[in-house]
Amino acid sequence: MGSSAHELAAATPASRDKYIDLLRVASLGTVVLGHWLMAAVTVGDDGRAEVGNLLAVEPRLQLLTWALQIMPVFFFVGGFSHALSYRSLRRRSEGAPVYSVFLRARLQRLLRPTVVFIGVWGAGALALQLAGEGGGLLDVSLRLVAQPLWFIGIYLAMVAFTPPLLRLHERYGWGAFGGLVAAAASVDVLRFAFGVPYVEFLNFAFVWLAVHQLGFLRADGRLGRPYVLAGAGLAGAALLVAYGPYPLSMVGMPGEKISNMAPPTFALLCHGLWLVGAVELLREPAGRWLRRPRVWRTVVAANGVSMTAFLWHLTAMLGVYGVLLAAGVRLPEPATGGWWAQVPLRIAAAMVVTGVLVAVFRRFERPSAGGKSKVSPEVSQEVSPEVSPDVSPSGAGPAAAVGVALCLFGVLGLSMVGFGGLLEGRTAMLIAVRVTAPVAVAMTLVGWLLVERAGRGRPSLHKYATRV
Repeated sequence: MGSSAHELAAATPASRDKYIDLLRVASLGTVVLGHWLMAAVTVGDDGRAEVGNLLAVEPRLQLLTWALQIMPVFFFVGGFSHALSYRSLRRRSEGAPVYSVFLRARLQRLLRPTVVFIGVWGAGALALQLAGEGGGLLDVSLRLVAQPLWFIGIYLAMVAFTPPLLRLHERYGWGAFGGLVAAAASVDVLRFAFGVPYVEFLNFAFVWLAVHQLGFLRADGRLGRPYVLAGAGLAGAALLVAYGPYPLSMVGMPGEKISNMAPPTFALLCHGLWLVGAVELLREPAGRWLRRPRVWRTVVAANGVSMTAFLWHLTAMLGVYGVLLAAGVRLPEPATGGWWAQVPLRIAAAMVVTGVLVAVFRRFERPSAGGKSKVSPEVSQEVSPEVSPDVSPSGAGPAAAVGVALCLFGVLGLSMVGFGGLLEGRTAMLIAVRVTAPVAVAMTLVGWLLVERAGRGRPSLHKYATRV
């Protein structure tokens, strides 16, 4: 049985950076609310349901993405936590290889609920297809619910690259971050000025890893002038959008030729810099707020289920729309007065359904450990002081690297192809390779098993459980 939020909050070490936890849960919560708000379901004259984007219907609202596209903050938080965790494990290993142990510890609470989500939706999609069910909103749902998995894939890459990039950071400091920024800028120059094909996909690494690198700097207390970061990032993004080929929206729009998100652009990197600087400016007042016991208990409780809620929130939203359509409720045209009047009710219903799904699946977000640690996963940013990490088995590091690579390509592929057409071999283009849903699922499962197996040591290692 897991500890209650009250017990976990009371057990929080004095060294805990509570603001990092607030940023983690606030960033995921903002993404969830943004998805619920932007989804615009319509029913055509032929009775077919389609899911559009409010920002495409009302382009003036795209400016809101400069505040609501908050995923850079989550990746920044990841960099901070990964640096602390890897350094803590490295100290206790006395120089022995710990890569596979680090991967398993950091990814356990990410991959277990993800694999369950994929398994449930995959089995459901297969059963529906065998039963001949489909059409309407169901077909759209089978495609859409997998789209947020792109975030899981990017996060997997960040964890996998933490050890080498942390070494670069420890040697070059801001220079390592600057190198990633320069690489991201060079990619856009090659893409837009010289038309080099496929080079844009490199920015899936350079842009997001640059934001992740800011978390390393934060862990070392080297973000001393966040107003400079915020100002430079905001000015850079504004100039690039105003005078460059970049669109206004910081999220992808249907039918647009250039997206700031997929693949990421240098404008999105500037956006990330401005957001990181902005949240750092709020650090002190937020820290005072978090000293209130009730506030901190709420943050701890939310962090304990945040990944489960993120994985299932689109399922909840589409379920609400499905019930409305089945009940014959008329859906107003998006962005009209009637549509806005329904928004609070739809979001409230989606919150309730998400709560039910979280209650069912939250146990998979808890790491499986072969022992009890005095520091719970919900409140630990480092290895517990009682842990004495073991040496990784021979060959565990390469096996773990292969496993995380398979997981990465598996979840990215699934985010593109979705769960529809499992038996027809429906494909999607992942960079320059076509993938099917069954192949993507198989890669994810095999990769997860490799990471789990490679990261297991003697029982003492099972106590090592850190927050995603």
